[in-house]
Amino acid sequence: MPRDVSREDKVPESAFDKWLERGLHQLFDDVANEPVPEELLRLIEGDRKG
Repeated sequence: MPRDVSREDKVPESAFDKWLERGLHQLFDDVANEPVPEELLRLIEGDRKG
C-alpha cells in the first residue's frame, strides 16, 4: 500500500517560503492571539441556534 506523502516530504522548503512565513507571523501573530470579543461570540452562537 502506498504511503501518504505530504508536500513537506516531497519538496524542501525554499528560502522564500521561510521568509514569507516569518514575515506573516511577525505581522499577524499578535492579532491572531487576541481574544474574540464577547459580542462576536454571542452573534456566532445565535447564528448556530438558528
